[in-house]
Amino acid sequence: MVENEIRAMLERYFDVLQTQDLNEFDKVFNSNSVLYSAQDGNFVVRPFQEYREMVKNRKSPVEMGSGRKDEVVFLDILSDTMAFAKVRLQLFDNIMVDYLNLVKVDGNWSIVSKLFYREGSAS
Repeated sequence: MVENEIRAMLERYFDVLQTQDLNEFDKVFNSNSVLYSAQDGNFVVRPFQEYREMVKNRKSPVEMGSGRKDEVVFLDILSDTMAFAKVRLQLFDNIMVDYLNLVKVDGNWSIVSKLFYREGSAS
């Protein structure tokens, strides 16, 4: 079932953000994906490679002993190969809200674009 496939991929997404396992990162994010944010007067555009380098060069939340809390807030399945998800999660000491555009390519779901927003502090 499509919804189960998507929810399993989203669980891998949550895991990747906590562990920063780059092998899994490469499966969760499409290599053409782009991340966007507009916060505090700054517009951020972060292509896949730039984001991957950022993740590679920082300690993971697991290494830092950060807490973890994540949830799928909303899931909209457009077709058997496209979907949209709104998720909320703790990343380090931040509560983040992400809007994820998902596409199934070659039998695998991955993120093709992500809008992210720091909703507040986890503490």
